[in-house]
Amino acid sequence: MADTLPREALFEPEPSLESGAAKRRLHHLIDASGLLAELTAIAPRLAVERELLRVHDPAYVERIRAESADRGGDAGGSSPFGRWTFEIAALAAGGCVAAVDAVLDGRVRNAYALVRPPGHHAGPAGGCGYCVFSNAAIAALHLRDQRGVDRVAILDWDVHHGNGTQATFWRDPSVLTISLHQEDLFPPGSGTVAETGAGPGAGATLNVPLPAGSGRAAYLAALERVALPALERFRPDFLVVASGLDASMNDPLGRMNLTSECFGLMTALAMEAAGALCGGRLVLCHEGGYSSAYVPYCGLAIVERLAGVATGVVDPWLTDERRVRALPLRTHEAAAIDRAAANVARIG
Repeated sequence: MADTLPREALFEPEPSLESGAAKRRLHHLIDASGLLAELTAIAPRLAVERELLRVHDPAYVERIRAESADRGGDAGGSSPFGRWTFEIAALAAGGCVAAVDAVLDGRVRNAYALVRPPGHHAGPAGGCGYCVFSNAAIAALHLRDQRGVDRVAILDWDVHHGNGTQATFWRDPSVLTISLHQEDLFPPGSGTVAETGAGPGAGATLNVPLPAGSGRAAYLAALERVALPALERFRPDFLVVASGLDASMNDPLGRMNLTSECFGLMTALAMEAAGALCGGRLVLCHEGGYSSAYVPYCGLAIVERLAGVATGVVDPWLTDERRVRALPLRTHEAAAIDRAAANVARIG
């Protein structure tokens, strides 16, 4: 039988890295730390069709619904899915909507939406890179169209470019999209500094492609020199963060060097920006992160900052030696950040 198959069919595939393991382990660590008992739970809900259609083409939504009710399919860009995925993906999008509603209504100060599948690669015409529906974009458009929030900013620190979010708001001046990502990682060729939006949305798209190997110094510099000035110039009424944890030093799908401490520091900067610009209104929507061993520590550091609670849980990878060896900002990283910073002045 092997003689009748193409050679590539004989290769033993690995299981998909986009599974529930890292997210479950993050939830379990927050629970075991004692922090979960101090948080306010926000019940997710299914995103309804009109919410999905604010981002996605009707034909795409209907295809996902039909294939999900059958035996599954592929959302696009190598994003296979099984039965009932439509409902699960709609619940992820609806969970992010519920989170922004809870913050806007004052029921919570800020929120972390721990959802899957991720969303930032999914655009109007289809899915991509494990993403089915564009969770953060759907939440942003719910804020604008349903809740009357004039200006929303989406800050994306997933290691991969948020191409779906970018496509959604490419011509939209009311939503600022900022993507910090590893240069030319995924999708290939996507997320260059030259991509800044078009038409009425010209200048409202901002990309910060960072060299592989970038760590704490580069990410904090990118936030301080590009993202924060961009937010100050745009002055959003609500800040949404597409919170991928795959820029960590242990992630199998990225080549960056962030520790859990770095994610906590980035969260603190996002909170400061939200506090100064939009009354503290901040929601983080979970995106990628494929190290089931390390995602929990990175996520816990974020939620600790959001809650203002230190649990005392020790990250076993965050050794004194690693803190001492934290690299300063390198010349090629600074040059990449400076190229992106030049686009901040284009924001209207």
